[in-house]
Amino acid sequence: MADREQKKPRVLSGMRSTGKLHLGNYVGALDNWVKLQDSYECFFFVADWHALTTDYADTSSIKQNTMEVLLDWLAAGLDPERCTMFIQSHVPQHAELHLLLSMITPLGWLERVPTYKEQRENIKEKDLGTYGFLGYPVLQSADILIYKADYVPVGEDQVPHVELTREIARRFNMFYAGKRVVFPEPQPLLTPTPKLPGTDGRKMSKSYGNTIMLTDPEAAVRAKLKTMVTDPARVRRSDPGNPDVCPVGDLHKIFSGRETLAKVDAGCRTAGIGCIECKSWAANALVSVLAPMQERRRKYEENPKLAWDVIEAGGARASKICDATMNEVRQSMGLTKEYEPAPDAARAK
Repeated sequence: MADREQKKPRVLSGMRSTGKLHLGNYVGALDNWVKLQDSYECFFFVADWHALTTDYADTSSIKQNTMEVLLDWLAAGLDPERCTMFIQSHVPQHAELHLLLSMITPLGWLERVPTYKEQRENIKEKDLGTYGFLGYPVLQSADILIYKADYVPVGEDQVPHVELTREIARRFNMFYAGKRVVFPEPQPLLTPTPKLPGTDGRKMSKSYGNTIMLTDPEAAVRAKLKTMVTDPARVRRSDPGNPDVCPVGDLHKIFSGRETLAKVDAGCRTAGIGCIECKSWAANALVSVLAPMQERRRKYEENPKLAWDVIEAGGARASKICDATMNEVRQSMGLTKEYEPAPDAARAK
């Protein structure tokens, strides 16, 4: 993997350990991560502690869910020779920095985070009135700052989290850093997030039951596509449609080649093709993307220790960087184990 000496900008990002990933996860983040490996020094972690902020009541599946995420990462093309992959809870320095940063983060900063109110309003079936849920943006900040990441790849909706991290870094440096900067302020690395609908036309989400999983076999992909909603204006086969308002058209824009896109656009608008034919072409495109991933995944499914070795090596690499950062943090805050007499002026006070 690239050495820091080569001065590649450092990127940090993570995914919650929620189990097998779907196409929305791939299009929204994972595909971009794979591309970032060659231009950045990349650190990607499975955020099992973050999963506990909403799913703390039952942790029986968390380890298996973590493994499923890792397998999908490897299947999609994340390469342990070109990036560092690890599990958040295997690098406990994250928790220490989270604790220290929580001491200086104003309550109002957390209450104004857009996703805090949004999730409290939308996730009614769980009790989110916990300290952990309110404080998860501070844990996110610790995740980023402990690696002194230059960039955090995010969509527009996550920019406020990066801005909060910048504010926390600024506040820490003001209190403790003196003339030097302990934490550089990370920048958001805005990533394109194409519109990827689920089979019911809404945003693809496990909670909606409308997903196409990265592990779905070809038969399942084709069956799900057959039931996918289309342009409501096409009531009959002879009715012309508009691929720009059709969820299947959105899939084509992401996964199909130019030739197929041209056939879809012309055929739909003139009723030259039916929705069944259009869906079969979309299924072809999806299968061509998913089949190679599933082949790579099988190698690790047959020998899970290979995947676990990747995560252990990544955790060891991450821990070394975190140790260096935390030594600097403790030194700045006066929390080192060694006794250092205070300067005369300080004793006099």
